[in-house]
Amino acid sequence: MGVMALDPWLVDFFRAVDSMDAPTAAKAFAEEGTFRFGNSERAVGRQEVEENMAGFFSMIGGLGHEITGVWSGSWEGGEVRSVEAEVTYTLKDGTRTQPLPVTSTIRLKGDRISDYRIFMDLAPLFAQKA
Repeated sequence: MGVMALDPWLVDFFRAVDSMDAPTAAKAFAEEGTFRFGNSERAVGRQEVEENMAGFFSMIGGLGHEITGVWSGSWEGGEVRSVEAEVTYTLKDGTRTQPLPVTSTIRLKGDRISDYRIFMDLAPLFAQKA
């Protein structure tokens, strides 16, 4: 497994995510693709992935990823990418979080996402303001 440059499809995918464009982001998934954010329930199928993303996006004002590393490897179904980033969230009231570390594992089948898992602590995003 080695560190690699950003693939154009990866740039496009995170651009869609950062634009909170759930339909475009979901198009990157295989029809039977899966998505899991932290310890939440797994979304199965492109439609459920889109609904899951749209639901999350509706709770925030915005987000932006700064990708700090991408590693490539393989799994029994094809290629896999491990993406490290720092993501800054904007709340509905316009306040922003500090950059939060996140690691995502993206398993591909051909040119579509078969399985996407996000590993991060969202507590700072939903912490009560003092």
